Amino acid sequence: MNPQKFDLPFGMTPIDLATLMAGVAVFMVILAIWAATTVRDPMRSRIKGLQERRDQLKAGITTSRKRMAVVNKVDATEAMRNILNRFKVLQDEQSRTAAERLAQAGWRSKDAVVTYQFARLVAPVALGLIALFMIYILGVMEGKTPMMKALAALGAVLAGYKLPDLVVTNTVQKRSDAIRKGLPDALDLLVICAEAGLTVDAAFNRVARELGLAFPELADEFTLTAIELGFLQDRRQALDNLSKRVELQAMRGVVTTLIQTEKYGTPLASSLRVLSAEFRNERMMRAEEKAARLPAIMTVPLILFILPTLFVVILGPAACSISDKFINKGN
Repeated sequence: MNPQKFDLPFGMTPIDLATLMAGVAVFMVILAIWAATTVRDPMRSRIKGLQERRDQLKAGITTSRKRMAVVNKVDATEAMRNILNRFKVLQDEQSRTAAERLAQAGWRSKDAVVTYQFARLVAPVALGLIALFMIYILGVMEGKTPMMKALAALGAVLAGYKLPDLVVTNTVQKRSDAIRKGLPDALDLLVICAEAGLTVDAAFNRVARELGLAFPELADEFTLTAIELGFLQDRRQALDNLSKRVELQAMRGVVTTLIQTEKYGTPLASSLRVLSAEFRNERMMRAEEKAARLPAIMTVPLILFILPTLFVVILGPAACSISDKFINKGN
């Protein structure tokens, strides 16, 4: 029998296909080598952003209150700001609330607020137009009733309205979880720094340097807090800004302890040591809770995937032998 021949696409021969695969393999190897040799420091961009924040605080304190005419460059952000001002979207209260929410996600620039508000304004319209194009021009929902098509378009508009909020909420949740994991270790280091005689801002700087690679989000917040403690006239405002930027009840407890320590002169090391022990116990209880939920979570995969395989392995030989006996008995 002649072996079945398969036609390769675009008139390619097996040699051409092998050459193409070899070229792709070489390209992937070169890409892997380039990625391994050009590893970037994850703290470089964070330090640059914090330095810009330092310069802004310094300029806001040292310069006079006279207003200076500043010529703004016309760019994409300025165009978005003009559109939002035309629709009266950039209100003071809304912008302040959005800025606090974006700061919790790690986006602290003024352009981030404009981009976020513009995305909330444009995303429903964009997704709605895409849905209408796909439904009525491309015929994606061909054969469906007009009511179903209208509901699909309306769902796309609602999804566009909620999409920016979902992205920000997801980012805030991930960042808060990363900060929660490193907070007990950071408090232990703060206790050591306080017992060594360092001030609060110096202790924050030292802890940020030590935890820069393990917990970059927490190091970022501590570094920014140390900068604000050095430049802001009210130290309590710098600590309050830390509690606003981090959506964690544990961080609010730390900030409250630091404020009471500076106000009443209570020992900082002992207070932080108690908080560290509480956070470690809370982390252990959270791990035990996840472990206790594991049997219930594993029930569905066990029933759907593991038990059928066990039945096949255990009962398969017996079923085969019984079938052979019946076949031989019939013959």
